[in-house]
Amino acid sequence: MDSHQNPQKEIDPTWKSRIKDFSYYLKLEKNLSANSVKAYLADIQNLATYSQGLSPEELILEDFERFVTKASEFGFSDKSIDGLSARSQARLISGIKAFYNFLVLEQHLTNNPSELLETPKIPMKLPEVLEPEEVDLLIAQIDLSSNEGHRNKAIIETLYSCGLRVSELVNLKISGLFFEQHFIKVEGKGAKQRLVPIGEKAIREISYYIDFYRSRMKINEEYRDILFLNRRGKQLTRVMIFTIVKRLAAAAEFQKKISPHTFRHSFATALVKGGADLRAVQEMLGHESIVTTEIYTHLDREYLRQMILDFHPRGKL
Repeated sequence: MDSHQNPQKEIDPTWKSRIKDFSYYLKLEKNLSANSVKAYLADIQNLATYSQGLSPEELILEDFERFVTKASEFGFSDKSIDGLSARSQARLISGIKAFYNFLVLEQHLTNNPSELLETPKIPMKLPEVLEPEEVDLLIAQIDLSSNEGHRNKAIIETLYSCGLRVSELVNLKISGLFFEQHFIKVEGKGAKQRLVPIGEKAIREISYYIDFYRSRMKINEEYRDILFLNRRGKQLTRVMIFTIVKRLAAAAEFQKKISPHTFRHSFATALVKGGADLRAVQEMLGHESIVTTEIYTHLDREYLRQMILDFHPRGKL
């Protein structure tokens, strides 16, 4: 089956039904975010287009291999000279395998024909992290005389103290603050809730923001329980958090390329360097798999390697 060898055929109608059921499965059973569901469905829709009139159950391993090879023709932006980058190929293959695992689960197939589809090795890209003194330098750029100054300081301290995703930060609720117990309740991916410890500095800055800034605002009723608000009393957007961080980084003249997510990496790296149990870090970050958390052990190894090169008497020639 190849689009260059066969005339274009209509998509088998079975695909529509299978994709619709797959979308419900991803949303309701797997609890995936809207963006993840959209990405999976787009990939499977492209596979359906490529299937040349065959039903999902009729495709075999060689069909998947050819599809992945030709997938750069389907509008992916992440391409190399030879087609899709390894990272995009890996995501695409993951989606295909998930779809066919679903078909097996629903007993449309007895085994997964994509099971032996090989995922390319992805070079490890270690995330940028900030040292504590760099976080202090960033915070020093905040104009505390401005109306939003203490809010922005509380935002940075919360990102760094709790390792939150941006979406978790903007959705943080007043009712989810348990300062006496030193915890906050966070809603992560797939609407999954978790309790995250919070440090004294972040508690102090949030409390100051609430008492001396937020309490004096005219707050839109819809957002009364949302912690961080804009000057119009509405919920901050993800874009606004990125803008705040980018402006502070520019003011501090950082050479590092940082974003709100950098604080999450820095939070996790500091814990691993300090000897924290990896399972505990996984729980605090809200990672579904510990494999995702394990990147921070690589960061820690890189740190240890650099220590040897810098300070051991045999570390340099």
